[in-house]
Amino acid sequence: MSKVKPSPLPADTLIGGYRVVRKVAAGGFGVVYLALDSQDQQVAIKEYLPSSLATRAEGELAPQVLPEKLSLYRLGLKSFFEEGRSLAQISHPSVVSVLNFFRENETVYMVMNYLEGAALQDFIVTARDLKRSKVFRESTIRSLFDEILRGLRIVHQHKMLHLDIKPANVFITDDNAAVLIDFGAAREVLSKESNFVRPMYTPGFAAPEMYRRDAAMGPWTDIYAIGACIYACMVGYPPNEAPQRQEKDRIPITLGRLRGVYSDSLIEVVEWCMALDPLARPQSVYDLQKELSREGERRYTKLSIAERLRLQIDTMVSDSKKPTKAAQPVAKSK
Repeated sequence: MSKVKPSPLPADTLIGGYRVVRKVAAGGFGVVYLALDSQDQQVAIKEYLPSSLATRAEGELAPQVLPEKLSLYRLGLKSFFEEGRSLAQISHPSVVSVLNFFRENETVYMVMNYLEGAALQDFIVTARDLKRSKVFRESTIRSLFDEILRGLRIVHQHKMLHLDIKPANVFITDDNAAVLIDFGAAREVLSKESNFVRPMYTPGFAAPEMYRRDAAMGPWTDIYAIGACIYACMVGYPPNEAPQRQEKDRIPITLGRLRGVYSDSLIEVVEWCMALDPLARPQSVYDLQKELSREGERRYTKLSIAERLRLQIDTMVSDSKKPTKAAQPVAKSK
């Protein structure tokens, strides 16, 4: 199979009664288009087109899949279709709305509301570049993630997991709504195949169990990613990957620098969500919501001179043991 990325559908292509306007985004598992419905209303259409399994020549409609990869392609196709069916049953302002889903051209298309705005990732990068002591105000973080958790709780109640929560998949609309986008059911299914070795998840936001084929995933897996997103909103960068944390965990040092900038209770929420042991995290979104909403219990620790010196020394020692490299930006969407 050629490593050349499959060609997107050209403008004015008609699929399922929708007319493609242009490609909006593309990743390892599909292509997203801006399209118009029969009433000329804008919609977003996501096409299942895993670049590691399929290719497509320019101007063609159907993907080409090698015979030895056909069963895996169909497995992901089935999961993508079931994801569309499940999401279509969810109606919540913080979860992307699936309006329709259909099979055509030997693949599956998912039709969603077209959202105008920007990803949380873009806001983080912009705020970080202002070089202030805090990337976002605590009240903003609590309000934003309260909104996201309301939607995620509904998702979990429908026996679904998101599995790829990250700032690039939290969309802030022009009317200031926060929406979870780009669910990963097909991604999760394909990751379980022994002959499928591409990295499935976004470094820094993926829980430790997502790196092991035999580990159970559940609400606690999405909750780890929520903690990592809050961390990115506080620090401006993603946390270290879970395997690196298991060898040398720098999260407590980094969060320690924020004592007095953010409340102890918010810092403790992040540490709780990002526990390496899945059983040490909140086991449900409801548990996390209760803790995040404790408005009256915020504490801001003022560090003594001795504590500040110790923290600075710890940081210097830790930094001296790692090779010099530029800080990694918040991971971009695949």
